Amino acid sequence: MGNRTLEEIEQDLEHLKNNIDVFFLFTMGTIIFFMQCGFAFLEAGAVRSKNTTNILIKNILDVFIGGIAYWVVGYALAFGRGNPFCGTSLWAGVGVQDERLAFWFFQFVFAATAATIVSGSMAERCAFHAYLIYSVVLTAVVYPVVSHWAWSEDGWLAGTPYQDFAGSGVVHLTGGVAALVGSVILGPRYGRFGPTGKVLRGHSVPLAALGGFILLFGFLAFNGGSQASISHEGDAGAVAKAVVNTVISGCCGGVTALLVYRSRFCGRLSTWSFLMALNGALTAMVAICAGCNVLPTWGSCLTGVVAGLIFLALHVLLPRLSVDDPLDAVAVHMGGGLWGLVAVGLLQEGGAVRGGSLATLGWNLVGALAIMAWAGGLCLIIFGALRHLGWLRVSVEMEMQGMDILKHGEPAYPAEAWLERQYSFTASSKGCQDDSDLPPNMTASWRPQAPHHPHHNGLSLPPAPSPHQPSADLHELAEITGHASQAGRQRSQGHINEGFVMEKL
Repeated sequence: MGNRTLEEIEQDLEHLKNNIDVFFLFTMGTIIFFMQCGFAFLEAGAVRSKNTTNILIKNILDVFIGGIAYWVVGYALAFGRGNPFCGTSLWAGVGVQDERLAFWFFQFVFAATAATIVSGSMAERCAFHAYLIYSVVLTAVVYPVVSHWAWSEDGWLAGTPYQDFAGSGVVHLTGGVAALVGSVILGPRYGRFGPTGKVLRGHSVPLAALGGFILLFGFLAFNGGSQASISHEGDAGAVAKAVVNTVISGCCGGVTALLVYRSRFCGRLSTWSFLMALNGALTAMVAICAGCNVLPTWGSCLTGVVAGLIFLALHVLLPRLSVDDPLDAVAVHMGGGLWGLVAVGLLQEGGAVRGGSLATLGWNLVGALAIMAWAGGLCLIIFGALRHLGWLRVSVEMEMQGMDILKHGEPAYPAEAWLERQYSFTASSKGCQDDSDLPPNMTASWRPQAPHHPHHNGLSLPPAPSPHQPSADLHELAEITGHASQAGRQRSQGHINEGFVMEKL
């Protein structure tokens, strides 16, 4: 040790710095990867129970398909040496140095996040093969090109005052615009709008809550890790500032959405809504991505407050335009992403409202328009072609019964799991499996009769029932209710208190 030269010590320190940066990227990337679990739980809770397995497999395939597509094509388009529009080298990872693989992994989890946004907005009615197609295109082409513009040295936005530190525009606006185009072309779920339309609520607030908490946790790494290193001067301060601003913005957005929704300004019953508070916080964390490393804490607070209001405005507006988004993905990601690009141009030091230049605001608006045109235009072609071919949407019968059994053969809540035979006197002495005490929609043999429409092709929905005639859903609900009531009375006669009676809706 005593004979080592100064040059050798400096080399060792340089190696140590590089290793620390690699470890930092892998640690932050792994936490961001865990956000896929958050998306899965959030989306599973937000859909009806009959489509739980379907949305879960789409979330896991966002990782599997996204990993292959980003490895073969996406990373090359994003960070390969090329031209201002896209990269043209590093196909299938050829030429990527070992230490750069940490950066590859970090960028891959960002790409998977962008793809996951779309699956939520198109949940419960999108055909599975259509999902496979658009997931590949989003991860391999749509998102990588946008990330090249802003984050690659060759990108046309990289040499401008454009400011998007962690992806308000690159990740969230891209995914949000794709989600909007997809949900509009796909059309609403059956029974969502029209004379007899109603809100189709998700089946589990606890699942959505678990997913939401995981996403709130993951956003700390999503924004803090975007510094991409921790060994250089100023890195620690930038990471700390990004994380704290993310926390403050999320808190302010959640509280704003909670209070405004409670105040009846949204035209609804005055309630303390957990889901509105959660989505308000998520929208605020999306919005702060662009400027979390440069905004003052009061700026992150203001960004969060406005983000909460934007979320509520889009949450109310989109259904009035007959846009069916079960996850509010468009409101959270497109609304939050666009506002984030505007907020950093206004509120950063030297920004438009702090005695500075309009350059960042102007270039951010240019970038936002380019992102919307690229993502929206390409998705319009993809989803339009899938719809024209009849591949985009499942049949009405499958939509009514759900895809878990018909498409996957794996119901999230199988009927036999609900039979607590040890507490019931209805089981025979031989222990035969009888599901007669279950509501009919919880048995594998139940198949609802979809309304017949001679011209239905799986893309357009059949006409809504006449308001003077009871809808099929009401007949179905009455049948379920009557069956459940009868089952409850049978249990009561057997002196078992576990039965339930549904007399009024």
